[in-house]
Amino acid sequence: MPDLSTFPITQRWPALHPDRLQLYAAPTPNGVKVSIMLEETGLAYEPHLVDISNNESKDPAFVSLNPNGRIPAIIDPAGPDGNPIAIWESGAILLYLADKTGQLNSSAPAQRYETLAWVFFQVSGVGPTFGQLGFFLKFAGKDYEDKRPRQRFIDESKRLLGVLDRQLEGREWLVDDYSIADIATLGWVNALAEVYAAGDILGLGEYSNVQTWLRRGLARPAVQRGLRIPARPA
Repeated sequence: MPDLSTFPITQRWPALHPDRLQLYAAPTPNGVKVSIMLEETGLAYEPHLVDISNNESKDPAFVSLNPNGRIPAIIDPAGPDGNPIAIWESGAILLYLADKTGQLNSSAPAQRYETLAWVFFQVSGVGPTFGQLGFFLKFAGKDYEDKRPRQRFIDESKRLLGVLDRQLEGREWLVDDYSIADIATLGWVNALAEVYAAGDILGLGEYSNVQTWLRRGLARPAVQRGLRIPARPA
């Protein structure tokens, strides 16, 4: 049985199944990237809810795993050298899991790097921009008198949606096959309407290729399961 006791986070969130991959996350657009990936690959894992509304990601035990204090993070008890390994940053986790399982990223160099480009597009552009838009539309930012910051993120969100829409013209997925690029992006696009109520202000219906892609992604059983993991308390 793997010994995870050297990771302080396991004192705060004990591993009931230390032989399984340990996921520390919340069902946010960033967190569900990893839960969807795990559901798609079929890896055995144990989810732990990190309640970011109570700043649990700033708990020293969590920060010991991820110095940036942001979900998600994982511990794989069966790392590349047979020893446990900790991985943080959602894009790095997706790439690690794709490499570990040989799934959801091509082994052909050209397609592999194109897929990674779209993953990095999400982590550098889509996630930060849509997240800031959500802050201004849904959370404390809606009370700001100065509406220029909000408009900036509305405009940039529309631009990014346009990039996605053009890429999806004539395609089912962002690259040639369903991949970590789609997994990285689905939760964020879904959140625009379902969490941030940004559908009207962004004119989401105008991005028909994005809408078709989103419906196709949400129809996947693993995506539906992953969007609810880790489960919030009833």
